[in-house]
Amino acid sequence: MPKHVVSVSIGSSKRNAKAEVRLESLNETFILERIGTDGSWEKAIELVRSLDGKVDAFGLGGADLYVWAGKRRYTFRDSLRLARAAQKTPMLDGSGLKHTLERKAVQDLEPMIGWKGKKVLVPSAIDRFGLAEALTEAGAQVLYGDFIYALGIDIPLRTLSALRTWAYILLPIITQLPFKWLYPTGEKQEKQVLDWRQKYFRWADVIAGDWHFMRRYMPQDMQGKIILTNTTTPDDLTFMRARGITTLITTTPRLSGRSFGTNVMEAFFVAAAGKYPLSEQEYLEYIEKLGLRPQVTEL
Repeated sequence: MPKHVVSVSIGSSKRNAKAEVRLESLNETFILERIGTDGSWEKAIELVRSLDGKVDAFGLGGADLYVWAGKRRYTFRDSLRLARAAQKTPMLDGSGLKHTLERKAVQDLEPMIGWKGKKVLVPSAIDRFGLAEALTEAGAQVLYGDFIYALGIDIPLRTLSALRTWAYILLPIITQLPFKWLYPTGEKQEKQVLDWRQKYFRWADVIAGDWHFMRRYMPQDMQGKIILTNTTTPDDLTFMRARGITTLITTTPRLSGRSFGTNVMEAFFVAAAGKYPLSEQEYLEYIEKLGLRPQVTEL
């Protein structure tokens, strides 16, 4: 009997996908499924309740349950409602895997990219603090765009210490706001916003992090740029090619033509382990056991 992982996403149902994966190293078969609710938290809660105890692990997609700043963890109020609907099946939002897999991806990509001095835009660093730290440690010239892309305020942050300080001040407030105020959900994920925010894409050599922020604010001309992200579909690759992007690097593998989000992969690890929670070391062990490496697609 295959183990079943379902990502319940607040995002668009147009991005739904299902893949069956056979892992010989574990001698097991897994079904990975993503179901979008087009921005409806109530539909997502109903879906979780209907599947609770019937699947092996849930992913929470299109939203964060937790974000980190340094060693401090903050919980989004909207997402907590959804997580509480899962009484029997563990629910993962990808934050644990982001902290390990994406940090490791930066190290693995050093021979290819050469991070020192490279101009990197991270549109939303708070939900990927491990990635932000790893890029800084690698010597990249990083611009953290949390004020710009989540709040619409033209304040580029250029140091990790500034990002951390503002996170400590604002996250206790921001995590209590409706999530849709901060992040594109449902149909908004398909719409582009072309305004002053495109200038930071033009400045960067590499854009790293969340794909939906990238897609929403990406300028028409992205000739020669590198994208480091995950959760991309065949349509997204068409979108990137039309803008002249040179290289797509995903931190999660492509399955059935698309890369699934970190929430799906984290839920996949928990289903494979048959226990929850997993430690950071256990995530790293599964990353090694499954041979997960950044996947490079030349566009």
